[in-house]
Amino acid sequence: MKTARATRLIIATTLCAALAACGGRGGGRDTAAGDIDRELRPDARQTTIWDLFRNNENPNVNVAVNKYLWNASLEVLNFLPVQTIDPFTGVIVTGYGTPPGGGRSYRATIKISDPALDARSLKLSLQGAGGSAIAPGTVRAVEDAILTRARQLRIQDGRL
Repeated sequence: MKTARATRLIIATTLCAALAACGGRGGGRDTAAGDIDRELRPDARQTTIWDLFRNNENPNVNVAVNKYLWNASLEVLNFLPVQTIDPFTGVIVTGYGTPPGGGRSYRATIKISDPALDARSLKLSLQGAGGSAIAPGTVRAVEDAILTRARQLRIQDGRL
């Protein structure tokens, strides 16, 4: 009984391996068509089961946020304590702090959504203490200060 079961298991495994081996490089097409397809699409890459076991991570991963906007945001809002920071998603969340010369405390959430040095890449949200609303003019003034500082950093860097 156990021998028959083991034999069936071996046969099933062999058949599965043979079936998997049938999928050739051309995928059922002649090799000339496969070569032409690869020439037309050089970025196309065949994947195999062994790709799961390879370490294909690039150690030089680029962060998709603008470094000038990122640094300018941290500099302009340096009076706010940083709570969370994630350069890969471009989000900076601060705690409450009072600006120099101001009497009201603020909290900020900054999102840099694009690597371009552009006003559309910067999203700023300010909250007052207790969740009170902030005037749109104040938010715009802080955004302008961040954008101005980012441009200054870019000019200092010399990459025009």
